[in-house]
Amino acid sequence: MTEHAPKISFVSLGCPKALVDSERIISHLRAEGYELSKSHAGADAVIVNTCGFLDSAKAESLEAIGNALNENGKVIVTGCMGAEPDAILAAYPNISAITGPQAYESVINAVHSVISPAHDPHFDLIPPQGVKLTPRHYAYLKISEGCNNRCTFCIIPKLRGDLISRPANEVLKEAEKLVKAGVREILVISQDTSAYGVDIKYAESQWNDRTVRAKFVDLARELGSLGAWTRLHYVYPYPHVDDVIPLMAEGLVLPYLDIPFQHASPKVLKAMKRPGNQEKTLERIKAWREICPDLAIRSTFIVGFPGETEEDFEYLLEWMREAKLERVGCFKYEPVSGAVSNELGLAQVPDEVKQQRWNRFMETQQSISAQRLKSRVGRRIKVIIDEPGPTVSKGRSQWDAPEIDGIVHVGSRRPLRAGDIVTVKIERADAYDLFGVVV
Repeated sequence: MTEHAPKISFVSLGCPKALVDSERIISHLRAEGYELSKSHAGADAVIVNTCGFLDSAKAESLEAIGNALNENGKVIVTGCMGAEPDAILAAYPNISAITGPQAYESVINAVHSVISPAHDPHFDLIPPQGVKLTPRHYAYLKISEGCNNRCTFCIIPKLRGDLISRPANEVLKEAEKLVKAGVREILVISQDTSAYGVDIKYAESQWNDRTVRAKFVDLARELGSLGAWTRLHYVYPYPHVDDVIPLMAEGLVLPYLDIPFQHASPKVLKAMKRPGNQEKTLERIKAWREICPDLAIRSTFIVGFPGETEEDFEYLLEWMREAKLERVGCFKYEPVSGAVSNELGLAQVPDEVKQQRWNRFMETQQSISAQRLKSRVGRRIKVIIDEPGPTVSKGRSQWDAPEIDGIVHVGSRRPLRAGDIVTVKIERADAYDLFGVVV
């Protein structure tokens, strides 16, 4: 036992899914009486939740571990990179403990071995919704772990395993707690959101006065009934995704789909082993927009994948011009250690060609994005406020997810608060953001 409340410093790297893992670990530690330290130097130990998806992410994780060791000395490593401890130990043999992703109990036990809790756990020390690392008005809701896909460029299944879906009632109870605690927007995440429930055969569970199937569309409908904005991320374009579009048209779920298409060339998609019915994607996008004209699609793409020719890349650009996606991110291919794509025997694309293609891709998308945003000018739209200001606040429309999409700059004569949802008349737009006033 220690006389003072032990302090833990925490570093969370990587995607929103890792952020949810961090929130769970912190919630558990806070329940046991641990306090969070703002600095490594003032802490009894440091936890680094690592990312191991790309080599650049691994380098960032190793740097964070090194900084923590220099400033503190007692470092516990968890997360995706923890699934490959040899690389960590080779760089830093004096790590206190290493655990893999989702190994909550192992992390807690490692913390106990370094610094014991001050007293017995009392779960009323934390709010019912747990400790959140996001602002109070929005929260990530993880509905499953792992992935059954075997995309050749990705090592996530090796790090996090196959798909494991949470029961529908467990997900909905967590969502209900978040909304009761003041959350105005729920961001649904997983490795493969539209595959939700396939591993548990879409099992039914009891929630409130009804039975709910663990199925993508059913869960989206129930989440939409809680009164908060519901935003869907990491949705692979399986055929049944069509079923969620009417929910968006009804206003039950935000008209926003985050679909990682990754490419458009059939040859490249085949080499990537991408899942989903991607042959008729343009037709489906057109049909989705007919049902829900306000639908915004965000996606990510990879340029420079092994074997990608100039013809493949031109095919992608033409596809982009036709698809007219609202929000797009682009990555230059990295040969991640352990990825099958390294062993396909395909010609590597030179770095300078990758850079040229990335530049051309972003130029093409910038003009598309600017046109899409220009079409919003003159409209009155709902905006959720993220950062209040004296006269101009920063918020997001239903078409923008936090930190990855654009911003709505909102002028207002009355003070606004974070989490307020206000009606804004859009007066102008640039390539990425909207500008308007509260009406």
